[in-house]
Amino acid sequence: TLETAHWAGNQLALAELDSSRERLARAEIRALRAQISPHFIYNALTAIGSFVRTDPERARELILEFAEFTRYSFRAHGEFTTLAEELRSIDRYLIIERARFGDRLQVRLQIAPEVLPVTLPFLCLQPLVENAVRHGLSRKPGTGMVSIEARDAGAECHITVEDDGVGMDPATLTTGIAELARSTGDPGEDSGQHVGLSNVDERLRSVFGDGFGLVVETGLGSGTRVSMRIPKFHPGVRAGS
Repeated sequence: TLETAHWAGNQLALAELDSSRERLARAEIRALRAQISPHFIYNALTAIGSFVRTDPERARELILEFAEFTRYSFRAHGEFTTLAEELRSIDRYLIIERARFGDRLQVRLQIAPEVLPVTLPFLCLQPLVENAVRHGLSRKPGTGMVSIEARDAGAECHITVEDDGVGMDPATLTTGIAELARSTGDPGEDSGQHVGLSNVDERLRSVFGDGFGLVVETGLGSGTRVSMRIPKFHPGVRAGS
């Protein structure tokens, strides 16, 4: 009887732990959505509005891309998605941003077809691309390049998002992330990059383990490169779950 009670207690504890993890995952996704909505929606609508009279057909196409982007970003179900779905949403985001920046924003994709079905946390890659545009290139005069690479690495998929923008002091990045970890208030506009990076890093580690966090390489005037490793198969991880 004691053994049965002990086993039942352990099962209840595990169930509560799983429930807590699910609540945390939902909270982290809400945080990322809050980061996306204020600045990007305003800028997207402004860009679309600029074409309403001069190029109505392009304005219509941008509205449709914006609608699909928001539908994906604010979907109500699924902690995980596929790399293919995340890249489709990123493509819509970049179409809208190119309408704003014109030829100033250049994009390079190198995606191995065999890794497109890989499952990863929802909104895991998109914030990194947004940070590259928002914090790296928007503050850089002239043309800037965002590169997205996903390659097959045996049992893993290796993904990098790189920009040749203004970069930042690595010490400042480390300090900013540490301060966010201690803070419970609004991080403010200037900390948006720290929010996106720390959020994605924590989610990767919570799902796949501490060996699968983000690797960030940056320097003042040297751009930023963010890398992640995603296991192709992991217990309990599947798209739509």
